Amino acid sequence: MTRFLQAETPPLVLASGSATRAGLLRAAGLVFETAVPGVDEAAVKEGARADGLEPGECALLLAELKARRISERQPGALVIGADQILVCGERWFDKPDGRAAAGEQLRALAGARHVLVTAAVAVRGGVRVWQHLATPRLTMRALSDAAIEAYLDGAGAAVTRSVGGYQVEGLGIRLFAAIEGEHGAILGLPVLPLLGFLRQHGVLLD
Repeated sequence: MTRFLQAETPPLVLASGSATRAGLLRAAGLVFETAVPGVDEAAVKEGARADGLEPGECALLLAELKARRISERQPGALVIGADQILVCGERWFDKPDGRAAAGEQLRALAGARHVLVTAAVAVRGGVRVWQHLATPRLTMRALSDAAIEAYLDGAGAAVTRSVGGYQVEGLGIRLFAAIEGEHGAILGLPVLPLLGFLRQHGVLLD
């Protein structure tokens, strides 16, 4: 990709294997690499809950761990890590491992408002230089079992790729009555705050 008002250095790295997060940065015209950090997210979440951390604290912790893992390998790069936790009531949701689990999550979310706790952290040379926490709120329509089954049929394998069993950038948008929050944060990366930081840090020149 041709650089559009982006400095040559430092190189920008997204510490994520998420195609959605990479797509958000690509759509914004950023030149970057991706690297998968290999953090055991389930174990970190389990430990965080045992230690009494709030969802936002856990999301920031995970985002920083991911960024630090890649920063150890590429200390000269500016590494962006991100994490998202879906919270409804007192429950923290994980990605469903199949259709049945996705259906159960959708039944739990139907007719209720939930929060997508979305964290982003920038690390350079092993030092955190920026962090941001966003809390978009989404209200799902009341859904009959038949409506949920029809959605699961239509969405197919995609229901296992996102927490809650839905993707608002696709068929999942039809499940919702109201959505509040920045588009990027809903999809897993708060793009507008990140772009603001990149300008302040001299990475973006516009």
